[in-house]
Amino acid sequence: MVDFVQLIQTYPKTSIILIATAISLISLIITKYMTDQKRMKELKERQKELTKLSKEVKNDMKKFSEINGEIMKISMEMMKHSFKPLLITLIPLLLLFVWIRSIYDPILSSWIWYYIGAGIISSLILRKLLKVV
Repeated sequence: MVDFVQLIQTYPKTSIILIATAISLISLIITKYMTDQKRMKELKERQKELTKLSKEVKNDMKKFSEINGEIMKISMEMMKHSFKPLLITLIPLLLLFVWIRSIYDPILSSWIWYYIGAGIISSLILRKLLKVV
């Protein structure tokens, strides 16, 4: 049986992409089940409506500031909802990053860029597939 670390070191680029995708998947699953997706979707739709409306009334400063105030309230509520999964995943991710760095720094100095790129792309794709807001 091949050692996991040896496999990673043999295929560093492929393995960092797979690790980033796996971490994105786990993080999104936690986010999906730790947040009220229906409420998040409602907030996001309302925020879009208000943003569109604020562009239409940008000359009326009173209405513009009222709309921006409501947009800020919505943003704060959305941030509050997203803190739960962040708190759950933060410590394990930090520990995982220490381990990943210890493995990849000697063999692939640009590993972080592969991780960031793969993480962003996989997160976008997985968000659509899992319908996470």
